[in-house]
Amino acid sequence: MKLKGENQESSDSSEGAKGKMTIPLALVALISAFGSSFQYGYNVSVINSPAPYMQDFYNQTYLDRTGVPMNSGFQTLLWSLTVSMFPLGGFFGSLMVWPLVNNCGRKGTLLINNLFSITAAVLMGTSEIAKTFEVIILSRAIMGIYAGLASNVVPMFLGEMSPKNLRGAIGIIPQLFITLGILVAQILGLHSILGNAKGWPVLLGLTGIPSLIQLLTLPFFPESPRYLLIQKGNEEQARQALQRLRGWDDVDDEIEEMFQEDQSEKEEGQFSVLSLCTFRGLRWQLISIIVMMMGQQLSGVNAVFYYADRIFESAGVHSGSIQYVTVSIGAINVVMTLLAVFIVESLGRRILLLAGFVLCCASCALLTLALNLQPTVSWMSYLSIGCVIVYIIGHALGPSPIPAVMITEMFLQSSRPAAFMVGGSVHWLSNFTVGLVFLYMEAGLGPYSFLIFCAICLATVVYIFFIVPETKNKTFMEINRIMAKRNKVEIQEDKEELKDFCSVPGGQAERKDISSSKM
Repeated sequence: MKLKGENQESSDSSEGAKGKMTIPLALVALISAFGSSFQYGYNVSVINSPAPYMQDFYNQTYLDRTGVPMNSGFQTLLWSLTVSMFPLGGFFGSLMVWPLVNNCGRKGTLLINNLFSITAAVLMGTSEIAKTFEVIILSRAIMGIYAGLASNVVPMFLGEMSPKNLRGAIGIIPQLFITLGILVAQILGLHSILGNAKGWPVLLGLTGIPSLIQLLTLPFFPESPRYLLIQKGNEEQARQALQRLRGWDDVDDEIEEMFQEDQSEKEEGQFSVLSLCTFRGLRWQLISIIVMMMGQQLSGVNAVFYYADRIFESAGVHSGSIQYVTVSIGAINVVMTLLAVFIVESLGRRILLLAGFVLCCASCALLTLALNLQPTVSWMSYLSIGCVIVYIIGHALGPSPIPAVMITEMFLQSSRPAAFMVGGSVHWLSNFTVGLVFLYMEAGLGPYSFLIFCAICLATVVYIFFIVPETKNKTFMEINRIMAKRNKVEIQEDKEELKDFCSVPGGQAERKDISSSKM
């Protein structure tokens, strides 16, 4: 145990030792990200390449049943459902986050969630033999529920396990595996591999394998220490989990910090979504995650991917080679997200968010110009390609990976599940909205639709610059104190016990206003 009389140098070296990446921490990050986040990315892009063959299957099945071909309007409707059921399922999965993580724990929720994935994989893999396309649409919804839970629970789980100086890097690992999932689906979906008439059921069914691996390996790793101590009140299990994750026995500082957080929330209880939305002490945190999640999805990332094929085709890329160019874009996405893992702890969250959104904003503005001038200026098509690549780089550095890290860091244990539920719901609803609206935007506005995305990126940059604090290398309680000033509420400290809540009738809690506090 560290004594109060020890000098600062000893304290610093102790902190440095606690910040090391240990084998158990690395393994739990890789297993949970591969078993969960990877599949989110895989299922985002898995149906893009085999789409014509799947639509032929829909048509043939309908013909075999009814004796008449499917009309084009009905086929379009069925395919739209196949695509849109995934983000819609993601929204409903996000709504399940709060009850599941509070009752089953973070690790328990991930293990239960694997059942959704394995069920959907079996159904999709056998759909052609069973001659039923309805099962594919249902399975897409089930995979959406799975992804909705995974996209929220994995960052929460890893964020609560990580030492403060590695929290950002480990928090980006789920996004890294999402991009890896997209890339693997693009590679396996090549026409020469599984993106063909015979291979597509296997391509869809492969999604169950990472879940099976996670189901068999994750039980051997500890639950979130914060969940064990603060929500379950089991200090001994929390201490054992921390000692295993940190690789040494002296975890008193972190246990003490958890007790401080627990003390500060004693009278508060667990936040529901309703109480989170009405509680003044978390107002700016809530607004911030909504803005960042909306900015992430409404900044046009899906639209850029949608436009990419046509942009490359107009630049003279042969239509047969476009799928290989798409794979290269996916590879750039992975490489830049990997770079973000290594630089987030040195540059900080704010810089990556601001730089990322600025790059996306500038790319959208230039892309509008280039697409309009393309018919008259020959080299503009190459500028368009450059804009797409810069956009992907910008989004992979900040807007894609950082918001989930910020949700983990800006909320304490009692409000974090509800915060992820709100952030996840905004994420999936925004994703669904872009998918629904973009085709109409493109038909009505053409290239000018990117100006809307440019404006959204700019608005998000302005908000982050003025409101969102830097959270790098800070404990959850330190970040809470920073946000308390922004919310004009007071946190009282007495003998290292945080007594920042005054109880009021009905079990609710409120903080004291400080009228003199500065914004």
